[in-house]
Amino acid sequence: MKNILVPVGASENALSNLQYAVDFAQAFGAKLFVVQVYNVYTKAGTMIKIDHILEQDTLDYLNDLVSKVDTKNVEVVVRALKGKFVDTIELACKTANIDLILIEPRIYSEDEDLFLGKTSGKIVKQTSIPTLIIPEGCVFKPIETILMAVKSAIIKKDDVLKPLKAVKDNFKSVVNLLLVKTPYYSEGDFELNDELSSIITEITYSESPTTYLGVLEHYKSHNPDMLCVVRRKRGFFMKIWENNQIYKTEFNSTLPVLVLSELK
Repeated sequence: MKNILVPVGASENALSNLQYAVDFAQAFGAKLFVVQVYNVYTKAGTMIKIDHILEQDTLDYLNDLVSKVDTKNVEVVVRALKGKFVDTIELACKTANIDLILIEPRIYSEDEDLFLGKTSGKIVKQTSIPTLIIPEGCVFKPIETILMAVKSAIIKKDDVLKPLKAVKDNFKSVVNLLLVKTPYYSEGDFELNDELSSIITEITYSESPTTYLGVLEHYKSHNPDMLCVVRRKRGFFMKIWENNQIYKTEFNSTLPVLVLSELK
């Protein structure tokens, strides 16, 4: 894992999230890209150009934020990016060969009833880049145990497990797999390929209406430092991702959540 991107908003948790990102990047010897996206909305007939003003204000804010954390000799690159949020983040990820996006749950929202605000939800739901969600106020510590929860272990895409393997190898983590049989279960869903089998220490089987409810049932017995799930379609958030924002009554976590791309 060489390049990590952190989109920064204006929440009270921005500083805490950035410090976690620095600590996480240091553990991997990775470069950290700290970015904020701005857009320009103009009225017809407006002659004043404010792009450069917004760009400079954004850079000033980011540099001030970075100055308040212990960068620990991590290479930190600050960028102010103009455009639509998700499209701009995706383009930045491709340009900088980003391996992981690290986000806080509510980049811009102050609604404490939300686990993911609209902006964070869009990143997790609409991009194809692996994402690590860091709960508010979470302090970095080595990741010794990971609980990976899926309803289907079938893998058809190359390198989809790469972020999980990177975390496991770096921290010498134990990865336990929770296979949840939901009403959408299909024959063969619990067959593991060699790649997944090679990184798993223990397998637990559960039957539940959703993968999340299965996690709640087995969460305490595994006592993980990180939860790993799969995004999109019939993945972990199938039901609750009809909207970009996710309420804490639908899903909540006090642990970092690694969201992998689609397995199929």
